[in-house]
Amino acid sequence: MDQKNDEQWRGKLSAEEFAVCREKGTERPFTGKYWNFTEDGVYHCTCCGEALFESDTKFDAGCGWPSFFQPANESVILESRDTTHGMIRTEVMCNACGSHLGHVFEDGPEPTGLRYCINSVSIKHNSDM
Repeated sequence: MDQKNDEQWRGKLSAEEFAVCREKGTERPFTGKYWNFTEDGVYHCTCCGEALFESDTKFDAGCGWPSFFQPANESVILESRDTTHGMIRTEVMCNACGSHLGHVFEDGPEPTGLRYCINSVSIKHNSDM
């Protein structure tokens, strides 16, 4: 796992990226770059560049955040129980660097039934790299 300290991450990320990726924040719905983005390609971790999601698994969940029904492969996502804000959710992070990505819910489409609800600032489409 990428072991940069907060000062190193602050030097690499914008203030919004740092707040979401390193401090587990959330961008406002319907404001992120990728919530209604439809180009083919691969979405990578903003922090370390790991390939996380492919465009053919992206769908419009109507929630205002980019949503995917599965990661690029099972080893790229780390999951953790999140009990903040009076809810019980499953947080998803980049397995390579620990960056907060968003949450996964069990209300997605087939074939997985999952919805990976991801902050746009946590990912970069390959056309933006």
